[in-house]
Amino acid sequence: MENQLRDIKPLLEIPDSSYYFYIGVLSFLVVLLCMLIFIVVKKFILNRKETRHKRYLRALKNIDWSDAKKSAYLVTKLGRVLAVEERQKEIYWQFLGVIERYKYKKDVPSVDEETLQKYNLLVHVLDE
Repeated sequence: MENQLRDIKPLLEIPDSSYYFYIGVLSFLVVLLCMLIFIVVKKFILNRKETRHKRYLRALKNIDWSDAKKSAYLVTKLGRVLAVEERQKEIYWQFLGVIERYKYKKDVPSVDEETLQKYNLLVHVLDE
C-alpha cells in the first residue's frame, strides 16, 4: 500500500495572472478617464475665453453707421482679419467695392439701404 502512495505526485501550482490583468485594465481606465476629464475641461475653458476672432466679430456687429467714413475703414480693417475662408473673402471683397464711395473723401454721403444689406450679409457669413 505504501508503494501506491509514493506514485502520487504533489499538487502543481498554476500561475494566476488575473490579478495583474485586473490592475492593468483598471489603470488603463483611470488614465482614459483622466484624459477625458482634461479634454472636457480644456474645451470649456477655451470656449469661455475670448479670442481675437470673437472680439473682432463682436466689434464688427456693433458698428455704428452714423459716421459712414469711420465705419467703412473699420469694416475694412476687421473684415480683413475675419475673412479666412474662400467664400468669406469673396463676399468681403465685394463689400469693399460697395463701401469704396465712403472712403478717401472729405465729405461722404450717409449709408444707403443696399450697403446695409450687404453689410448684414457679410456679418452673417463671417459669423458662420
